[in-house]
Amino acid sequence: MSDKITHELRLMSGFEMPISTLSLLKADGSLHKGAKAPKLSKETALRIYDTMLFIRVLDERMVGAQRQGRLSFYMTCTGEEAAVIGSAAAFEDKDMIMGQYREHGALRYRGFTTQQFMHQMLSNSKDLGKGRQMPIHYGSNELNYMTISSPLATQIPQAAGYAYAQKLEGNNACTLVYFGEGAASEGDFHAGMNMAAVLKCPTVFFCRNNGYAISTPSEEQYAGDGIAARGVGYGMKTIRVDGNDVLAVYAACVEARKIAVENHEPVLVEAMSYRLGAHSTSDDPSGYRSREEEDKWRAVDPVLRMKNWMIAKKWWTEAEEKTAMENYRKEVLDTLKATEKVPAPALGELITDVYDKPDANLENQLASLREHIAKYPEKYPKTAASVNGEEH
Repeated sequence: MSDKITHELRLMSGFEMPISTLSLLKADGSLHKGAKAPKLSKETALRIYDTMLFIRVLDERMVGAQRQGRLSFYMTCTGEEAAVIGSAAAFEDKDMIMGQYREHGALRYRGFTTQQFMHQMLSNSKDLGKGRQMPIHYGSNELNYMTISSPLATQIPQAAGYAYAQKLEGNNACTLVYFGEGAASEGDFHAGMNMAAVLKCPTVFFCRNNGYAISTPSEEQYAGDGIAARGVGYGMKTIRVDGNDVLAVYAACVEARKIAVENHEPVLVEAMSYRLGAHSTSDDPSGYRSREEEDKWRAVDPVLRMKNWMIAKKWWTEAEEKTAMENYRKEVLDTLKATEKVPAPALGELITDVYDKPDANLENQLASLREHIAKYPEKYPKTAASVNGEEH
């Protein structure tokens, strides 16, 4: 409790509100007057931008593949690349990343291959998750990227707990957890934030405020000053950044990681961005937002903004852009075609890895499933009857 005492009845309506937004880079690629760019090497900048281009192509091609019936479901990162990839670049490989479902740019930055993306989205036998997850629910133990879970905000308290263990182990690592402003309305958000603040967990909470919780605009979600104000309320160091400005995002996250690892305390970063695509391939945004609104945000496109900055620094050219896009379009389509030929996992894989050794209950469930498939074979793919590589 503060020692500051007053004898006058006064209701507090805000502190330093509205919270300012850090912005360094203009849409044309030049720095704002008085802005100072973070220390970002050419190598790292090229890696960030290359990842942005790949994700743009992947999103474009996979939405098309879903419309063709080659993929059951997809969610894009389009419009939020600077927020996702710029933040991931500020962390070390040993740091854990816990995503919501729109952060495949962070996974790609860490080194997830085109083949691994396709194996997961097609749920085949080479998928790291053995075909158990729906598309875009990636995970990689090797890359310290926790497997995605569909229910909103479940990863937030998990991130607090994981980071607490990192602190106890003393490995100078932290946990980066992504979520949207819609997920911040869930109870798990508050539980995770409070836990991290009280226990001083090295967690960096990264909110992608893209303006919509599926179809609900932010002004119908909360009356306060965004999500950043909540970090202040929980006693955390907090910063709000222009989520379409890769330099601002990177600078903020470098500092956030430093605080988390060196001071052993959480930080909240709110990135103000916009989802240019639909919420998912099951959504039609034309029903709840206008073309004019979308065009306003396309004018400050994060990929174009970084491209302009890179060209101004003579780190990138239009010719390199054209070649990179052509190569990625071919790579993605060729990989998709090749991956479609990979068989589905054997049915027996359903019960492996649940326990060290499948128990009787799981064995009985598998036997019942096999009987059901045998009774209605026309309702299932031929490969569904395969157990441990054998047809049954």
